[in-house]
Amino acid sequence: MLLQTVRPNIVQSIRAYRVEDLMQAAQGAGQHFLHANLSNAQSKQEVLESIAQSFLFPAHFGKNLDALYDCMTDLVHKSGAQPGFVVVLEQLPDNPRFDREAREQLLDVFRDAADFWAERKVPFRCFYSFQ
Repeated sequence: MLLQTVRPNIVQSIRAYRVEDLMQAAQGAGQHFLHANLSNAQSKQEVLESIAQSFLFPAHFGKNLDALYDCMTDLVHKSGAQPGFVVVLEQLPDNPRFDREAREQLLDVFRDAADFWAERKVPFRCFYSFQ
């Protein structure tokens, strides 16, 4: 099984994995599969809006990194026991409006979420790629 070869709480490049394979692996393990294709996003605001739409965040989502963290952790945690997560952030922008620092800040939110879920012994794997 694909997920057995990946640490349970990690944020890493998608590398040789295909989105379809990750989706099937998540379904096979009974875990949530969250996928955001960010190829049309060019700025931090557009990235956050695309993630919010793709992940079906509530309408009151604040569209900032703190709100993203809250939606990926507390909001979900309060809804009950969780089986685990496979998150794919596909085609993160690489341009002056969403530079290396912005990407690292975004990925840090997902690293913090992975730590949050690790403390609760819930797998949280996040894979990303760049445009």
